[in-house]
Amino acid sequence: MKVTKILLLGLALCMLATSPAFAQGSGRCANGRSPTGAMWLSILHPGVGEYFLKGWGSWEKMPQRKFWLGFIPLYGWPGYLQVKSATDARHCRTNDELTFQ
Repeated sequence: MKVTKILLLGLALCMLATSPAFAQGSGRCANGRSPTGAMWLSILHPGVGEYFLKGWGSWEKMPQRKFWLGFIPLYGWPGYLQVKSATDARHCRTNDELTFQ
């Protein structure tokens, strides 16, 4: 029962954090895309948020190193690259650098 309450609370907080009212103050990237949405896509898999910020499209727009190295457990997902990619996407950066700047 306690685990269920914790999961429901976590789900409610996630829904609140992604609601339009909460995201309005977050601004937009130069191309008009949402940095919060890009961050969540990068949390799902490294590189996908930057791919979203570049406007999807051709495969060359995908940050290749972040995406493919994202399949390595504990380095890619979940791990360093997941955090790095989400941070870059949240700050509207679309580079393929693997080190924090």
